[in-house]
Amino acid sequence: MTNKPKVLISDKMDPNAAAIFRMRGCEVDEITGLKPEELKEIIGKYDGLAIRSSTKVTKDILDAATNLKVVGRAGIGVDNVDIPAASAKGVVVMNTPFGNSITTAEHAIALMFALARQLPEANAQTQQGLWPKNGFMGVEVTGKTLGLIGAGNIGSIVASRALGLKMKVAAYDPFLTPERAVEMGVEKVELDALLERADFITLHTPLTDQTRNILSRENLLKTKKGVRIVNCARGGLVDEAALKELLDNGHVAGAALDVFVTEPAKESPLFGTPNFICTPHLGASTTEAQVNVALQVAEQMADYLVSGGVTNALNMPSLSAEEAPKLKPYMKLAEQLGSMIGQLTRDSVPRISIHTEGAAAELNMKPIVAAVLAGFLRVQSDTVNMVNAPYLAKERGLEVREVKTEREGDYHTLVRVSVKTEAGERSVAGTLFNNTEPRLVEMFGIKVEAELAGHMMYIVNEDAPGFIGRIGTLLGENAINIGTFNLGRRNAGGEAVLLLSVDSPVPESVLKQATALPGVRMVKALAFF
Repeated sequence: MTNKPKVLISDKMDPNAAAIFRMRGCEVDEITGLKPEELKEIIGKYDGLAIRSSTKVTKDILDAATNLKVVGRAGIGVDNVDIPAASAKGVVVMNTPFGNSITTAEHAIALMFALARQLPEANAQTQQGLWPKNGFMGVEVTGKTLGLIGAGNIGSIVASRALGLKMKVAAYDPFLTPERAVEMGVEKVELDALLERADFITLHTPLTDQTRNILSRENLLKTKKGVRIVNCARGGLVDEAALKELLDNGHVAGAALDVFVTEPAKESPLFGTPNFICTPHLGASTTEAQVNVALQVAEQMADYLVSGGVTNALNMPSLSAEEAPKLKPYMKLAEQLGSMIGQLTRDSVPRISIHTEGAAAELNMKPIVAAVLAGFLRVQSDTVNMVNAPYLAKERGLEVREVKTEREGDYHTLVRVSVKTEAGERSVAGTLFNNTEPRLVEMFGIKVEAELAGHMMYIVNEDAPGFIGRIGTLLGENAINIGTFNLGRRNAGGEAVLLLSVDSPVPESVLKQATALPGVRMVKALAFF
């Protein structure tokens, strides 16, 4: 009887992936095309499951996976994996977030050229024997302005290719620092400026609450007449109905989508629209990319199963077995603080500082820093984790500072996260109760004690009688149940903050009503999961 870890490859993958598993000391079965009930029947035999996009790793499958230790996705998106269920089961979920970046960037450039010269339509009519030489008048890309929405890994590759084509590149990315923009050779601009100036717009951002419908009807109307739009990132970034309308009336000269709100996109109002091009989510579909992600996922999974090494895990930090129990609550606190300041800071951030005091200063800073960065950067990337967060921070030119103070202050242990913004330095701080329970104890200079969990509202208001009653009434009228109130103020009658937990997400309409209450300066919905 062998003690070798057993891995199932359930989606079609480059054969070299299986060879790597075997070379690293794993047994491998390649069984593709399994129905859910068939996978459920055999998954209990395996320690690892390597997938692409076809296999759905549901809670039902995970419940049957009695020996499963790791799921590896050869690619970026993990929509087909129930990550909370995997975490509860103790199953590590890995992806390969950078294996197909060049391929996706090249697809965006290819679609841009196809729009500029109307290649699909010209090809179709030529093959029909029409010879439409005078029917197509394209545009050059040389000298045109490319508007880049999202300047991360893929966006920066698109920018470099566009600059090689002698285009001008204007980039909108709240997390792009001026120094990184100079390094990339692009002009950092606000979104409205990009919309007004761009001849071509490409999107390279994840789908989050902040980016959903970033090209809404309102924003599409701000674009210059004759703009051409390319989306190879995520469905839902562009209002498809509005795009159809503006293609029909000629405001948008052309659009190319590789992704749709609903996929597979078997039907769409955009289908058949003149000057519209679409492809079936081919951004990562090249031989090179598929080989890269297959080899990477095999190496990562084998390392974990054989030696315990963790790379690109979405639900587990890079830790040794000895450090994990002591560091786990600190990492949770650090990620919460990073997430809070990330959700509340919309300015460009060139620097982030992590300061530990007392007992926290004696710990290994690397996982704490990684946890802060993962929480901070998750606002802009749905693939960030504690392993790749430091890389993403470096890529974006974010300066990361670490400070240790071994003496104790007001608390026996403290973690403080500060960011440098255009408005000045802003910081939040937290401690551990009973060495296990994370608590916020200060935000932006105001003492406030709160547990950060679930859906929350952050409100800045003038300290005045009756405010708590007004906000409570407003939420009650909208059937939003309050869990906890957490209050703090600078001084009597001055600026006050209110952090309250609620049992459900707060709709935008309610946030606007809260903002309109007397004395309110700011309202923001937060989420901690």
